[in-house]
Amino acid sequence: MSTTASLPVRLEALLGRNRVGATEDELRKFMIGGRIPSAVLKPRSAQEVAETVRFAASEKLALVCCGSGSKLEIGMTPQRYELALGMAGLNEIAHYDPADLTLSVDAGLPLKTLQMALKQKGQFLPLGVPGGESATIGGTVVSGIDSTLRQQYGTARDFLIGAEFVDGTGQLCKSGGRVVKNVTGYDLHKLLIGSLGTLAAVTRLNFRTFPLPETCARHLSSFSDAESAMNFRAALLSSGLPLSNLEVISPEFSAVAAACLKAANQSVPASPSSSGWNVYAACEGHEAVVRRIARELESLTSAVRAKKSETLSASVGEALDDFLREAYDHLISTSPSVVLARIVLPNFTASNAMEISRLAQGGSFRCAFALRAWGVAYLALLAEAEDAATIEELSCAATIVFATVAQKRGTATLLHAPLAVKERVGFWSAKPPDFLLMQRLKAVFDPQTIFAPGRFAGGL
Repeated sequence: MSTTASLPVRLEALLGRNRVGATEDELRKFMIGGRIPSAVLKPRSAQEVAETVRFAASEKLALVCCGSGSKLEIGMTPQRYELALGMAGLNEIAHYDPADLTLSVDAGLPLKTLQMALKQKGQFLPLGVPGGESATIGGTVVSGIDSTLRQQYGTARDFLIGAEFVDGTGQLCKSGGRVVKNVTGYDLHKLLIGSLGTLAAVTRLNFRTFPLPETCARHLSSFSDAESAMNFRAALLSSGLPLSNLEVISPEFSAVAAACLKAANQSVPASPSSSGWNVYAACEGHEAVVRRIARELESLTSAVRAKKSETLSASVGEALDDFLREAYDHLISTSPSVVLARIVLPNFTASNAMEISRLAQGGSFRCAFALRAWGVAYLALLAEAEDAATIEELSCAATIVFATVAQKRGTATLLHAPLAVKERVGFWSAKPPDFLLMQRLKAVFDPQTIFAPGRFAGGL
């Protein structure tokens, strides 16, 4: 293996002096869990990515693919981390056919830039994810971060139709294609979603695009308890209304939302009530259809005992949409010490929601809970201190919640936490039942274990 001192010099010979960063500021930008790489590489093509991976494999150097760095903290600290592979130089729209609703884009392109280009043709990619101002399309996909548009459009798994990537041997690979109906080969590109960069270096992604909706409507109802809110959510789901988003948020989560809306100069009376549980429902599409859905929402609301119910104004609704999309970043910046977990249960009932919230309480911290589309919940523990006693409380609470979720045959992942909590609790509530298959896939994609070793569940 190359010595740390000679490594930047050898990498400059590979890519060029201006493509290798070794200053303290450049290295710290891509720090993960206190671990700092020895060099930051800046390839500008898939071929250069492949050359870099081959070099890393030959020298047995571990590398992590990085976009803007907004999702790097998701997952465990890599066991080894010598090279940060900055993908920002791969930032072109390689192919776009608006008539065919298909798109091929480099992994380092910022999601915001992509959405602006699509908007000019009246289209968009339904990825309502946090970090929208800086997140790259590649980082969005490999992080597996949730989209607030999942209720209507699904996840990236539903509209990612192909990918190009470099495996652990430095070989350029392709999966899927540029057409929506692709019948050749296996959907290997779906394995890259949520892999945290532990399988390959993604260089290009192919998507199906969607027409921009003509209009939208947002509705907010407040209830005195979780059971009433969850029952209303169940009624909305049973109604078959094509909602673009549906969320149940706890009083503490609502308080964070209200504070953010107030800071954004929005009308506080129209914000979620922090004295009860709130149900937020949104719909979008053709104007006539949205009007009909809004009327049915009002009708369903009148049949339940809501403390308050209203159709939000366009400005407040848009601000609340923005908050929910960016909830990840808002929550982790709310307090000095924050534990943020993503929880999925086979059946998220009111009793489950209350039990998990109750298990997380009792310490010197606040508990915020939100149930999102398709039974995906966020649980945030918000502490005002960073001392050892607080870390112990947060660790114990997270451990109890994780154990309870595992008993209910659900999954929990730790999206954000102080490093000491993460090291104690881990990334997943339990090893997935198909862990042996995951190990085999890792061995096939990355035989020398150079892609972010240990960052994924179970040390993968």
